[in-house]
Amino acid sequence: MIYEIAELYIKPEAHAAFQAAVAQAVPIFKAAKGCQSMRLDRDIETPDTYHLVIEWETLENHTVDFRGSSGFQDWRGLVGGHFALPPKVEHFETVVAGF
Repeated sequence: MIYEIAELYIKPEAHAAFQAAVAQAVPIFKAAKGCQSMRLDRDIETPDTYHLVIEWETLENHTVDFRGSSGFQDWRGLVGGHFALPPKVEHFETVVAGF
């Protein structure tokens, strides 16, 4: 499994609308090839910063399948207007799990 962690910087006045847009996008991710789960976390110390964490079966499910899909265009259409800065997207794999 691969975890996409997107750091999203949201305009201060757009939090409620952004969160509603992400909730509206859940079906897009559920339908995406290889998407296993997704969640949105908000930074407590820096409340304009969010982490979108998505579990993909493979890196290519995100970088090729999803990014090349109409679902990606729909996703960006829902949330893109709320970004204060471009997202920072990185991919991780678990190397040690505790409990």
